[in-house]
Amino acid sequence: MFEAYIICGTPRTGSTLLCKLLESTGRSGAPHSFYRRQDVAEWAEEWKLPGRDTIGEREFNIAYLEAAIAAGKGGTDVFGLRLMRENLGELSAIFDQVYPGLASDTARFERAFGRVLYIHLSRENKLAQAVSLIKAQQTGLWHIAPDGTEIERVGPAQEPQYDFERIKGELAELEAYDAAWNTWFAAQGLTPLRIGYERLSADPAAALLGICEALGVQTPDAEAVRPGVAKLADETTLDWMRRYRLEAAG
Repeated sequence: MFEAYIICGTPRTGSTLLCKLLESTGRSGAPHSFYRRQDVAEWAEEWKLPGRDTIGEREFNIAYLEAAIAAGKGGTDVFGLRLMRENLGELSAIFDQVYPGLASDTARFERAFGRVLYIHLSRENKLAQAVSLIKAQQTGLWHIAPDGTEIERVGPAQEPQYDFERIKGELAELEAYDAAWNTWFAAQGLTPLRIGYERLSADPAAALLGICEALGVQTPDAEAVRPGVAKLADETTLDWMRRYRLEAAG
């Protein structure tokens, strides 16, 4: 049985949907982006950790890790972490400080978390992924519930504006990050459990049950699985994709 899992993703691959599904089982942890650089200070405050300036960098990182493990277990026996490729290097450096002398990222992660299942969450349609990311950045709306209620908004409501060059740039970056995950898996000698956004969004229950089986935890009743996040794709999404393809081909 695995003691932990890391969802290895890139933005707009359904990671929030997957995290909520895993947490909803009550047996497979409570995964969050504990090591997203923008969120570290907020998590540390929530966990009432002493500041770096009072206890030192290494001691802070040790205390933060202990608190993150407790939060990521969510009262279960399994720790869950969501990790975007852009944060991998920073996390590796932190763990190298906490556990000096280990030879690889996987050695550091297993020292921290125990036996780890690596889940590679990716999206085949990278253009749709790039458009989704830009729309979220522009509108401030990142996630909605199945009933249309806003779950996560990080800015005031604004109308999205089509931008060919921005889509092109985001598309290239997302492709590079996804390729970088595969390069890292190969370098670490890992064969991750691969979950595609398209499969996850079409049949969340099947994806969830597959992960629970891989983890070795009791699987939930498929009929009881209820996704907590809905798709944001709309006519604007389709229009931008059509326009981008036409401009790119022309």
